[in-house]
Amino acid sequence: MKQRSNIRKRIGIIGGGASGMAAAITAARRGADVTILERNDRLGKKILATGNGKCNLGNLELGVDAYYGNDADFISQTLERFNEQDTVAFFKKLGLMIKDKNGYLYPASEQAAAVLDVLRYELQALGVQVITECKVNHIKKDPHSGEILVSDGVKEYGFDAVILACGSKAAPKTGSDGSGYKLAKQLGHALIPTVPALVQLKCREDYLKAVAGVRADAEIRVLADPRRKASDGTCYNKNYVAVERGELQLTEYGISGIPVFQLSRQVNYILREKEQVCVEIDFLPDLSKEEFGDFCREREKGLGRGRTVEEFFTGMLNKKIMLLFMKLAGLKGHISIKEAEPAKLKQVYELCKNWRVTVTGSNSYDNAQVCAGGVDTTEVTADFESRLVPGVYIVGELLDVDGKCGGYNLHWAWASGVLAGKHAAVE
Repeated sequence: MKQRSNIRKRIGIIGGGASGMAAAITAARRGADVTILERNDRLGKKILATGNGKCNLGNLELGVDAYYGNDADFISQTLERFNEQDTVAFFKKLGLMIKDKNGYLYPASEQAAAVLDVLRYELQALGVQVITECKVNHIKKDPHSGEILVSDGVKEYGFDAVILACGSKAAPKTGSDGSGYKLAKQLGHALIPTVPALVQLKCREDYLKAVAGVRADAEIRVLADPRRKASDGTCYNKNYVAVERGELQLTEYGISGIPVFQLSRQVNYILREKEQVCVEIDFLPDLSKEEFGDFCREREKGLGRGRTVEEFFTGMLNKKIMLLFMKLAGLKGHISIKEAEPAKLKQVYELCKNWRVTVTGSNSYDNAQVCAGGVDTTEVTADFESRLVPGVYIVGELLDVDGKCGGYNLHWAWASGVLAGKHAAVE
């Protein structure tokens, strides 16, 4: 709908999170009359919880390989139009000092509240109207006037353009309850099925309780179905779905830590198809198979006399892990290493490099940092405008784009919000 030059364009933004505030600031700077409709009692609740309260707001190592989604070209195009330096410039203009920690961008104060404060202050300075405790549950476009009408069930608001920035299903306590998906569906948009992402995984094995609390550097490999064979008849075991390395955290119910978070979206999509998922854990990822074989032979040669099994394995991995592996192999810790069956000793070694656990699920959206899936990105333009309902824009986590740990998801929020806000204000 064309606007007369002497009338400010009215833009409604549904959701006052990271992408919503970025969109509001950008549109208001271009002269639009902007209103944010936020379901919570205040803006930006999720921002305060990011980066353990320090707010990892971006990353200098930005690339399409840090993101997932069905349309890599769409992601790549967006990152080219709004890159890591654009994030730095955006916040510098707001007055926020940023520090670089090995490529991870944080506020210099390392306080997420500082990020939220500079955003709020800019909204106030620009005269953006903020209406809190307003949960929009209906949206439509008036066929006669071209207005985008949104309603919270009590009051109806009319805008020249609306930006959906409602968030996903992740962390519903912060307001992301999936209502944005319902609004998108009301407009006719298709949804890629959603699953929790950047979340802990649950495992079948009860004996994990014995090693709960242990942290260790490990390589983690996802096997979709260790019993299945590939079409060429070869063993499917080594057809890893995904591989990550980092600090693994063992819990009573399963596995956690950044490498697990990175793998969780792939695992959850496999589980959604009701396939078995096994995770293979390598606690000695720096040793090749050959090097590990040499290590084992040298250990037996040097420590194979006058020691018990427990003494022999002491000093390799965390003691709780080694005791568990001995138990799984059927070895008694008090017997002499000379009396131990070679096959059982070999099994302990193999567990150090290839310990398998069976994944049965993940923690819920309550624990997930982000949500995989969402509105199909082929249904929005490069400026995030709906191809089905012109005048409506869809940004942030509502879209079928999710990033790895490291500030990538917040970068996507700023990028999509700024680009949508810029286009909505002028078109």
